[in-house]
Amino acid sequence: MSKLRVRYAPSPTGHLHIGGARTALFDYLLARKEGGEFIIRFEDTDQTRHLESGIGSQLDGLKWLGVDWDESVDIGGPYGPYRQTERLDLYQPFVEQLLREGSAYRCYCTEADLEQERAAQEAAGQMPMYSGRCRHLTAEQIAAFEAEGRKPSIRFRVPADQTISFVDRIREQVEFETNGIGDFIIVRPDGIPTYNFAVILDDHLMKISLVIRGEEHLTNTPRQIMMYEALGLPVPEFAHLALILNQDRKKMSKRDESIIQFIEQYRELGYLPEAVMNFIALLGWSPKGEEEIFTKEELIAQFDLDRVSKSPAVFDMDKLNWMNNQYIKKADTDRITALALPHLQQAGRLPEELTAEQQQWVRSLVGLYQEQLRYAAEIVPLSELFFREDVSYDEEAQTMLGEEHAPVVLRSFLEQVEGAAEFSVDALKGLIKSVQTATGYKGKQLFMTIRVALTGQMHGPDLNMTLFLLGRETVAARLKKLL
Repeated sequence: MSKLRVRYAPSPTGHLHIGGARTALFDYLLARKEGGEFIIRFEDTDQTRHLESGIGSQLDGLKWLGVDWDESVDIGGPYGPYRQTERLDLYQPFVEQLLREGSAYRCYCTEADLEQERAAQEAAGQMPMYSGRCRHLTAEQIAAFEAEGRKPSIRFRVPADQTISFVDRIREQVEFETNGIGDFIIVRPDGIPTYNFAVILDDHLMKISLVIRGEEHLTNTPRQIMMYEALGLPVPEFAHLALILNQDRKKMSKRDESIIQFIEQYRELGYLPEAVMNFIALLGWSPKGEEEIFTKEELIAQFDLDRVSKSPAVFDMDKLNWMNNQYIKKADTDRITALALPHLQQAGRLPEELTAEQQQWVRSLVGLYQEQLRYAAEIVPLSELFFREDVSYDEEAQTMLGEEHAPVVLRSFLEQVEGAAEFSVDALKGLIKSVQTATGYKGKQLFMTIRVALTGQMHGPDLNMTLFLLGRETVAARLKKLL
C-alpha cells in the first residue's frame, strides 16, 4: 500500500479562516496517525484576490495552532514548486494531450456571446449551461476567429449520458449525471488554467492519495474525475467535510459577527492554541467516549475519518470559551500573564516598561482572575476595579452599605489598615479577624461589607488578595471617602 499523502491547498487571499484551519487540521491529524505526509501548497492563480502576505499569514496561523507539515513553500520538498503560478509550465503537456485526443477543444466565444446564451436559457426556464457551440468548429471558422484576434479558452468535452460515481470517505456513494454539467473551461484565454484543471494536475504530480476538503467542492468532483480519466491518471480518494454553521444553525458568512472566524483573531485575544486546536478538531469529528479535552498527541491517536459526520457542525462560541478556560486554569500563571499584559498596556492601564515590582503585581493580578478568564483579553474588564479612581455602587450595594452594621465594620477596618505594621495577604487575614473580634460581626456582614465598600461588587475573587493588590493607600482612601 502506498504512503498516505494529503494536502491543504488554500488561496492566499487573507488570514487563516476557521474552515480552512479545520481542513488543514484533519489532514494533519490523519497523516500523523497513519505515518503519512502532509503537504501545503498555494493556489495563487487568481491574481485579483491574491495577497502576497496571505501565504505567510496562513502558515503562521497553522504554526500557532501547533500544526507542522512535510512539504511547502517554506521548507521545499521533492514535488515543488508549491505555488501554482510557479507550476504553469508543468500543465502544458496535459493540455496538449487533451486537445490531441479530442477530450478538449478551443472555444472562441466572447463574454458577450456567453452572456447572451445564459440570458436566453434563463428566459426559457433552463439551467444555464454552455451549449457547446464551439465543439465542432471547422478549420475555416477557426481561421476567421483567429483573424479577428480572438484568444480562445480551452474547454473540456463532457461526455453525454454518463453517470460519474465515486465513494466518498465521509459521504459514501455519490453520483452525478454528466448531462447536467456542460463543457467547462480548463484554460482561460490568458493561458492560466482554471481551478478544476490545475488542482487535479497538482494532486497527481504531488502524488496526493486522499483529498480532504469542504463540501462546497463536492460538485467539482465529477468534473475532476472526468479529467483524471481522460488523461489516464489514477483518481485519488475524496472526503468532503460538512459545513460549519453558526449558533443559529445558519451557514457562516464572513460578515457574521457572532463568531470569531479567523485564527489570527484568537491569537490576538489571548486564546491558547492547544485549546483552539482541540475545539476545531471537534467540529464534525466525534471521539470515542464522552471526553472532550485532548492533547495533540491524543487527537492524533484517536482521529479517524470514519467518525467524521455527514451533518453540519455548529460553531459554539460558548463551548470554545469554556474549553479555553479549562486550559487557562491549568496553565502556568507566567504564561497567562505574558498573554494578558499587552492587553492591559494597550488599554492604558500599565506602562510599556515595567519595574520588577510592577511585574510581580501584574502576575498576582492575573493569578487572581486566572480561574475566571475565558481568554487573556478579558483581564481588562475583569480587573477594572483596580484602575479606577472612584467606586460605583449599584442599588443592591447601596442597600447593604446602608445597613447599621456597615459603618461600624468599615471604621474598624480602616483603623486596622492604618495602624497595621504590615500590609500583606497574610496580614490582611489577621486584620479582618481583628475587626470581627472588635465589632462582633462575622460572615456576610463582615466580609461582603468590606468587599462591596472597596470594589462595588457583591462577589469576586479572593478578598485578601484583592485588598493587597489594591494597596494600603487605595484601601484607606476608598474607606475614608465612603465613610
